[in-house]
Amino acid sequence: MASELYNTIDALSREKGIDPQIVVSAVEDAIVMATRKYYKTQENLRAVLDKETGKINAYAVKTVVETPEQVEDPVLQITLEDARKADPNLEVGGELRIPKVTEGILGRIAAQLAKQVIFQKVREAERDTVYNEYIGRVGEVVNATVKRVEGPDVIFDIGKAEARMPRKEQSRLESFAIGERVRVVIARVEKASKGPGVVVSRAVPDLVQHLFQTEVPEIYDGTVVIRAIAREAGERTKIAVMSKDKDVDAVGACVGMKGMRVQSIIRELHGEKIDIIEYHEDAVTFAEKALQPAKVSKVTVVDSGGKHLEVVVDDSQLSLAIGKKGQNVRLAAKLLGWKIDIKSEEEKRQEVEQQMSAMVPQTATPLESVPGLGEGLVEKLGAAGITTVEALADMTPEQLEAIEGIGPKTVEKISLAVNNYFASLEQGLAEGAPVEAVAAGEVAEGEAAATEPAEAGAEDITAEIAVVDEEASSEVGDPTSEAAAEPQAVGTDENERQAESSDEPSEEKSASETRE
Repeated sequence: MASELYNTIDALSREKGIDPQIVVSAVEDAIVMATRKYYKTQENLRAVLDKETGKINAYAVKTVVETPEQVEDPVLQITLEDARKADPNLEVGGELRIPKVTEGILGRIAAQLAKQVIFQKVREAERDTVYNEYIGRVGEVVNATVKRVEGPDVIFDIGKAEARMPRKEQSRLESFAIGERVRVVIARVEKASKGPGVVVSRAVPDLVQHLFQTEVPEIYDGTVVIRAIAREAGERTKIAVMSKDKDVDAVGACVGMKGMRVQSIIRELHGEKIDIIEYHEDAVTFAEKALQPAKVSKVTVVDSGGKHLEVVVDDSQLSLAIGKKGQNVRLAAKLLGWKIDIKSEEEKRQEVEQQMSAMVPQTATPLESVPGLGEGLVEKLGAAGITTVEALADMTPEQLEAIEGIGPKTVEKISLAVNNYFASLEQGLAEGAPVEAVAAGEVAEGEAAATEPAEAGAEDITAEIAVVDEEASSEVGDPTSEAAAEPQAVGTDENERQAESSDEPSEEKSASETRE
């Protein structure tokens, strides 16, 4: 009949789910440590539990050697001659067990030490049992009961063991009460941890997949398949589904009549938003669906090997497509497994314009190509660092007046000459003239007449230009107009020279009048 001590050990083993021999070994090791501490010896000690009597006997064990010369450590070894004095049946290589008295002498400190050793051994054995039990069940959904709350962690009872849910594995929308039953996913099993070795989660996508399999019969029987899930716990989940039966609507089956199926899952997740999307093999079509509720204008594959997409949306849809703190596009990228760049139509237009401008070579037209500018004025502008028509067109009247030797009238002359130059370019291109010819000023004589500067006041400039334009348009295509255009060109040069010198005398005259 087993002793009371062994019966207690057997009950403890069944409660913890471990082998009774592990507990027996823990008790024996505890007695050995207590005995060593009491006798203060380095002997090889061993303890044996008698199941019938419940008594634990401690021994000092020595190895038997043949001759005294072979004894290296008298504490651990003994000669055959000395060993046979205690036990005549011993042979070389055997062990001599010398009893150590433990009953009534170990005391309170030794008993406390033995208790600690037993608890440590039992805890290690229990952790190994739990590890072997749950290591093959990672990813499984189990029912758990809230046992207690330890700081940010929640401790659950999952049947044969306790499980821990850290803060990062919890949804921000959820709070738990003691005794509440919830469904959790076994995330991982840790062998070397101080607390419970099983870590559970309610933030992984596996929980949403399990809930859909429970609520939607079409998913359970395989008619509708979940192809991808992207989740940010407590915020939003995107799930892509497809149907193997053409008569079954995958999205409709998951939503249910009046949304009853998906609403049940949302209640289980305490109000987390769920987007159900129809899966497509085509990445472009799938991306358009994944970015809902935003409306996509265009999707372009930038790099198929690197899985890179560019999505263009309307300016009003940009913030909706990106989502709060980039959540919508981030979940869509996880769902597709592609990198997604979102741009508005305005941003895309500017990008295309920059690319086009980079492709078109920038021309630099010298100032000598403008018929309305004289040599003196070109020299003044060149001294100021302005050598091209494009640079001159970008300058404001105030900037031009800041140049030495240029007054308001000269600024008006420059403006008129530049405008006429660009107008002649546009007209030449419209009539099909070569770009090189137009840029060099080789246009119709009527167009040359249009560049003639006006000597009248500023109020008559517009009227004179209109008259010149009418004359030029009437002479286009007339072969006799070439002879009539030559005197006008000569007069134009003379008028230009007069206009260039018109500012300086007037300034000298006003200065002399001031001195008088």
